[in-house]
Amino acid sequence: MTPAKYTAPGAADRAYRLTKELVLTGELPGGHLFSEGEIAERLGVSRTPVREAFLRLQVEGFLNLIPKRGAVVVPVPPGEAEDVLDAREAVEGAAVRRLVRRPDLIPDTLEQLRGVLDTQRGHADSGDLHGFAEADELFHRTIVAAGGNALLLDFYATLADRQRRMNVHALRPIPDVLPVVLREHEDLLGIIERADGDAFGPALRAHLDLVHRR
Repeated sequence: MTPAKYTAPGAADRAYRLTKELVLTGELPGGHLFSEGEIAERLGVSRTPVREAFLRLQVEGFLNLIPKRGAVVVPVPPGEAEDVLDAREAVEGAAVRRLVRRPDLIPDTLEQLRGVLDTQRGHADSGDLHGFAEADELFHRTIVAAGGNALLLDFYATLADRQRRMNVHALRPIPDVLPVVLREHEDLLGIIERADGDAFGPALRAHLDLVHRR
């Protein structure tokens, strides 16, 4: 007799994190149908915690559950992508305008951004698209954090998962664009170094146009 799989405390969280990671990285692409059993088998748990995880991801808008069949990954809706980009432009632009009013904070911000950019460059050199996408989100989140507006930073954090998924989706078909993204990040960093709040918005929009609005 095959022993029953053990449902450990936290198994639902593990199933949630794994499934979400597979969706965000595109290993489970939009429109893909998969079962609770597939995730349960990978984790060595019963289907019950996987079902809980699927319900959470359905609430977050990443999965649609189909009774007795499993779940379908919800593709990124075109309208949602544009909403995320508009929100990013507004939040990041506001952060930089606020930052340049505090020039004493700019050197520390530049140091942090250069560190993230070095990490992102390493991912590009090794061909690690998922690492590159994570570093991309961190680069822009660092800009928002530098503005010092806790409300905007909390709001921006709610975009992180969708932003990362959009990055992978946009960059996978054209890996040759990674060096261009890095150069544009360097340009954004230079604008912050010059404390040119007015130039940041148009440069950010052009950057997002390149990556997401092609």
